[in-house]
Amino acid sequence: MKNEIILKLHSNFESAVNQSEGIEFWFARDLQILLGYNEWRNFLRVVDKAKIACVNAKQDTHVILLLKMGTHAKMKLLLQ
Repeated sequence: MKNEIILKLHSNFESAVNQSEGIEFWFARDLQILLGYNEWRNFLRVVDKAKIACVNAKQDTHVILLLKMGTHAKMKLLLQ
């Protein structure tokens, strides 16, 4: 991958980061767009594959998806 593409992607991810109590996180819907997924169901398949990869690698399997529900409400889903 060309260096300028990597720098652009890094910049996009950094501009989408959120913080709460000193913890950085990304909203799942924002990651969906950043990673080029047009449909939520296709993105969830990738999340499920990532969870399986974590289990296989004996890594932490807690994935928290923060979904935007309107402009003011947020819902946390703990996927285990």
